[in-house]
Amino acid sequence: MFKDIKLLGKESAIYGLSTVIARLLNFFLLPFYTHYLTTGDYGIVATVFSYIAFLNILYQYGMDQAYMRYSKENEKTFTSAFIMVFIVSLVFTLILTGNPGFWADTAGIKFQNSALIKYAAIILFLDALSIVGFADLRMSHKASYYAFIRVVSIVINLSMNILLIAKFKLGVEGVFIANIISSSITLIFLAPLHFKRLKFEFDGALSYKLLSFALPLLPAGLGAMAVRVIDRPILLKFSGESAVGIYQANYKLGIFMMLFVSMFDQAWRPFFIERADKEEAPKLFARVLTYFLLAGGWIFLAVSFFIADIVKIRVAGTALIHSDYYAGLTLVPIILGAYLFYGLYVNFLAGIIIRKKTKWIMIAALIGAAANILLNLKLIPLYGMYGAAWSVLISYILMAVMLHEISRRIYPVKYEYARIFKIFIGIGFYGGLVFLVDGTGKNAVLMKSAFLLMYPASFWFSRFFHNSEKARFKKILTGKK
Repeated sequence: MFKDIKLLGKESAIYGLSTVIARLLNFFLLPFYTHYLTTGDYGIVATVFSYIAFLNILYQYGMDQAYMRYSKENEKTFTSAFIMVFIVSLVFTLILTGNPGFWADTAGIKFQNSALIKYAAIILFLDALSIVGFADLRMSHKASYYAFIRVVSIVINLSMNILLIAKFKLGVEGVFIANIISSSITLIFLAPLHFKRLKFEFDGALSYKLLSFALPLLPAGLGAMAVRVIDRPILLKFSGESAVGIYQANYKLGIFMMLFVSMFDQAWRPFFIERADKEEAPKLFARVLTYFLLAGGWIFLAVSFFIADIVKIRVAGTALIHSDYYAGLTLVPIILGAYLFYGLYVNFLAGIIIRKKTKWIMIAALIGAAANILLNLKLIPLYGMYGAAWSVLISYILMAVMLHEISRRIYPVKYEYARIFKIFIGIGFYGGLVFLVDGTGKNAVLMKSAFLLMYPASFWFSRFFHNSEKARFKKILTGKK
C-alpha cells in the first residue's frame, strides 16, 4: 500500500511542482492587476474568464477523461478523440465570433467589449486542441514534460501581460491577447506528440464508445464549473463590477488550497484507474482520503492564519495587494473550505469512474449547480460577496456528500471515518483558537505559528497513527526503501 501511496505522492509532487510554479507565476498577476486595473476593469476580466471556464466544458465535453479511460484499449483512441474535439470546438468558435456584440450584451459586459468575445473564442479553441495531448502525457507518466509545458506557458503569459499592459497600455485587452499567445505556445510544444499519435484513421465504433463515456461528463462538468464561476455574473448583476473585482481578487487568494487539490487531482485519476482491479484498491483509496484531508487541513489553517499578513507584505515599497481589495479578506477562509470539500469530491470520483457510472457524476454536479444558483440568487442580494462565498462552500459540501453516498453503493470503500472525524475536530479546534488571539503584532504571529505546529504534532503524538505508519513515514523521510 505504502509503495502505491508513495508513487501517488511522487507524481502528485511533479504535477504539483508544475502546478505550484505555474499558479504562483499566475498569482503574481493578481498584485499586478490590482495595481494596473481598476476594480471595475478587473471585474470585467473576472466575468469573461468565468464564462471561458464554463465554455471550456462545452468545448472539451469530457473527451480528455474518455481518452484516459480507453487509451490502453485501442491505438486509434488518440486520433478519434482529437478529431471530435477539433470539430466541436471549431463550430463553437465560429458561433461566438459570428456575432460578438450579441454575446457581449448577453454576458452583461456591454457591447463596447465585443472584442473580448473574439479573444475568448480563440483562447477556448486553442486550449481545446491541447487537452488530448495533455491527457496522453498523464497516462504515459510523462509528468516532467507535462510540467515543463505548463510552466513555460505561464511564464509567457506573465511576461506578455506585463509587456502589453504596463508598457503598451492595452488594459483589459492585453490580458486576453497575452492568453492567446501563451495558448498558442502550448499547442506548439504539443505538436510533436500530435504528429506522432495522429493516424487520421477515424474509428466510428470507438468514437461512439468515447462519446458514451464522455457525454454524461458534459453536464457534470457544466454543473461543477457553474458552482465555481456562476457567482461572478450574478454578483455583477446585483452588486456591480467593483464588487466582482474585489471578490475575484480574494477568491484567487485561495490559490494555496486550489494548488493542493489540483496537484492531487492530476495524479489521482490515472492512479485509481490503473489500480482499479487490484484487491487492495478500496483499502488504499480509503487511506489516501485520510492523508489528503490531514494535509488539506494544515493548508487551510496556515493560509487562514496568515493571509491578512501576507497581502500586506511590501515589495519595493508597494503592498502585495492594493488596499482597495482588502475589504474581501475575510472571504478567504470560506473559499479555502470550499476547495477542501471539492478535494473530497475528487476523491469520491474513483469508484464511479471505475464502474463507468458517470451519469451519477452528472446528477451530483447538476444538483450542486442548481443549489449554487439558488443560493447565489438568495444570498447575494442580502450579503453581497459573502453570500457568493458561502454559496460555493455549501454547494461543494452538498456535492461531496452526494458523491460519497453514491460511490459507496456501487464501489464500496470503508473510509476511516473515526480518523476523518478527528481531523475535522483538529481543524475546528486550532482554527477556533485563533479567534482568541489579537490579530496584530509579533506575538500574534508567534502564537498562530505555534498553533500551526501543534496541529500535526497532536496527531503524531496521539494514537492517530499506527506504529507501522510512523515507521514507514520515518523511512520515507530518511530516504530509506
